[in-house]
Amino acid sequence: MESMDFEQARFNMVEQQVRPWNVYDPRVLEVISRIPREDFVPDEYRNLAYADICIPLSNETYGSSMLHPNIEGRILQNLNVDEDDVVLEIGTGSGYLTACLAALARHVDSVESNAELFEQAQKNLAAHDIDNVSISNGDACKDWNQKQFYDAIVITGSMPEIPEAYKKKLNVGGRLFVIAGEAPAMTAQLLTRTGKNEWSTENLFETSVSRLCSSQDARGFEF
Repeated sequence: MESMDFEQARFNMVEQQVRPWNVYDPRVLEVISRIPREDFVPDEYRNLAYADICIPLSNETYGSSMLHPNIEGRILQNLNVDEDDVVLEIGTGSGYLTACLAALARHVDSVESNAELFEQAQKNLAAHDIDNVSISNGDACKDWNQKQFYDAIVITGSMPEIPEAYKKKLNVGGRLFVIAGEAPAMTAQLLTRTGKNEWSTENLFETSVSRLCSSQDARGFEF
């Protein structure tokens, strides 16, 4: 059924889900209002692309799902990505958040452990002529050595605590978004590198999302 008005649904998502979560940055709102989220969900969930629900992306045992739109909005706003920034995204998923980051940054390196999602994200981004993204298929559970430093890093699944390896990949002034802690009381945190061996951490909001990695392997991204 393709009769849904996606432009209206996108407008409603911004006004009813994203803005009420204190997302006011005009650049972020413009990107979310422009990029067609329905093109980044499985066909069977296309008409639910703008609903405030957890949309599954993979049928594997330890499957993946999209982050809720309000969390995506807060990620984009709190990372404060500049047009000259180089960004690292751990957990590509379907490529939706990747596309939003690419619209704000100079370049995005993104890593996905699920081969099926890796291929789908490549297709999704290519379909929208997004060419300032490099996607890799690999295990970035503990570290990723594509570049030495980044201006912004987002980890799209939760972790028990902020990983040291990713803290050290930030340029001075760089920002890292991660959801840390144990369910049900996880905390979204923004870490900023303030000096060579100095970081500050801001607690943003409480939430609960799937682990970046399961206890056995690197599955379990939530995007």
